[in-house]
Amino acid sequence: MTRHGKNCTAGAVYTYHEKKKDTAASGYGTQSIRLGKDAIKDFDCCCLSLQPCQDPVVTPDGFLYEKQAILEYILHQKTEIAKKMKAYEKQKKVQKSNSQLESKSEERERVERFKTRENSIVSKPINPFTSGTTDSSGEPSTGAAASSSQSLPSFWIPSLTPEAKPTLIKKPSKAVLCPMSGRPIKMNELITVRFTPLDSSLDRVALLTRQDRYVCAVTRDVLGNSVPCAVLGTVVTQECVEKLIKKDMTDPMTGDKLSDRDIVPLQRGGTGFAASGVDLRAKEARPVMQV
Repeated sequence: MTRHGKNCTAGAVYTYHEKKKDTAASGYGTQSIRLGKDAIKDFDCCCLSLQPCQDPVVTPDGFLYEKQAILEYILHQKTEIAKKMKAYEKQKKVQKSNSQLESKSEERERVERFKTRENSIVSKPINPFTSGTTDSSGEPSTGAAASSSQSLPSFWIPSLTPEAKPTLIKKPSKAVLCPMSGRPIKMNELITVRFTPLDSSLDRVALLTRQDRYVCAVTRDVLGNSVPCAVLGTVVTQECVEKLIKKDMTDPMTGDKLSDRDIVPLQRGGTGFAASGVDLRAKEARPVMQV
């Protein structure tokens, strides 16, 4: 484009590029951007620490975690649930005691009202030419004086302001939920994962510095975010599962019989070039300009 075209400000059309540029500069409106490869978690990284796993385990839903990280998470959630349950039990005791006090106070008020009605019964005749209420001097009282004796609630005097009721605590669930799937998770359901390194002669530090670290235990194909994987204990490609393992449902490494529950598809991150695994667009909701 020529310099004249770049500096053209007399166009009759508000182009999409100009609108997008002005929206980004104004600070209003929802911004959307496509995630690149560097913004996606690697398939062998923990979903909590986002670091390569040293002792990996996988849930029945296929989410990979570092064993120490997920056990600490489960213990922390159990501690929080115990605290919430203790607060809930305390609230129940307070509500029970309050209900007992209210029932006693209602009984007391009922007795007081009965006494008041009994004391108000008089044997002397009532003068029909005067009202039923009299003041301290025996003279009939007016309606204005009766209304002035009533106290109205005030929102400015601290002693008369309405009190905020405490927030009621709901009974907490005892189930620990997976931070990724939101489904209940248990320690005994975690499956140990064994990755097959690309070069067995390399130590862990040297292996982590490589981009291609692990391969399929059967076909020796390189594993990555763009390769669907499954966990049988060892990690293999989904293509190997469909073409080889599902024919006789036998583990090629140990020879044990497998069921559909023993084959866990590994949840993986996607790349910036393929819409698979995760949502590849990040959105930021910003305030909308009001007219």
